[in-house]
Amino acid sequence: MGSKLYVGGLPYSATEQQLTETFGAHGTVASAKIISDKFTGQSRGFGFVEMSTDAEAKAAITALNGTEMGGRTLTVNEAKPMERSGGGGGGFGGGGDRGGKRDRW
Repeated sequence: MGSKLYVGGLPYSATEQQLTETFGAHGTVASAKIISDKFTGQSRGFGFVEMSTDAEAKAAITALNGTEMGGRTLTVNEAKPMERSGGGGGGFGGGGDRGGKRDRW
C-alpha cells in the first residue's frame, strides 16, 4: 500500500491547512493538495494527502473514511496511479474519422 491517499467529498471551502490538520491527528503529513478548477480556481471537492508511512496512511483511512467534514461525507482511500494515454488524439486514432462519408468501405 502506498502512503498517498485520495480524499473525496471535501467541502468546497476546505483549505490545504485544514486537510493537513485533520490528517495530522493520525500521523505525519508529508503533503496535502486540494485540486482546483484550472479556469475558476474553485475547489473541485477532492484532493490528495501523502502520509509519511504506510502505517499512518492505513490509520488515516480507517479513522477518516466515512466521517463528515463541513457537512460532507469524506471518502478516503489509497490513491490510484494516474493513468495517461500515450499521445491521445481526441478519438481520431485507428481508421480515422471521415465525417460520415464512405464509412461502409
